[in-house]
Amino acid sequence: MLEAIAVAWFLLVIGDFFSTFCYHIPEHVFGNLHLKTHHSSKKNFRHYAILIPNFQVLLDGILGALPYLLVAIPLWSVSPAGVIGGLAFGQFHVWWRHTSVLGWQTPQFITSLCRILYITTPERHWLHHQKTSLGYGDIFTFFEQPAKGWLRWLRLARFQRLIPCARMACFTPSSSAKCVRKRCKLG
Repeated sequence: MLEAIAVAWFLLVIGDFFSTFCYHIPEHVFGNLHLKTHHSSKKNFRHYAILIPNFQVLLDGILGALPYLLVAIPLWSVSPAGVIGGLAFGQFHVWWRHTSVLGWQTPQFITSLCRILYITTPERHWLHHQKTSLGYGDIFTFFEQPAKGWLRWLRLARFQRLIPCARMACFTPSSSAKCVRKRCKLG
């Protein structure tokens, strides 16, 4: 039993790490799939990724879940029950963290327990929906500070790649400057 709990916890921590740092944050900087399907101001999150058969929403969910699944493969031989439990808890947490839009208010004792375990509550995740620079770490809140640093670093790296393009555009005739800016644009 302890082995299954340890495997489930390990799966969730490592999966959340890779999902946050290899998919979620780079998607916020360089992509638009996640932003379009998860952070659009016109989005109704009541049935997000549960009842809506939208390919882009499903693709975003699959790409976010892929790190968990890849971590699950080697852990299966250690504890299949732990892997199943970890993946089930992860899916439950996806549904639970999107309940705040339905008017759900997390009871104080659960909020306190989540704070002790560093687990993201629906209210904390809703902050991320409202302001995309807050609330990183889909399951665990201890990833938020490193994630903010990674977000800043990736944005800086992206910005520094744009600076030479802007300089080139300044030294070209106006008719070709638009073309240069278009070619240099990222994301």
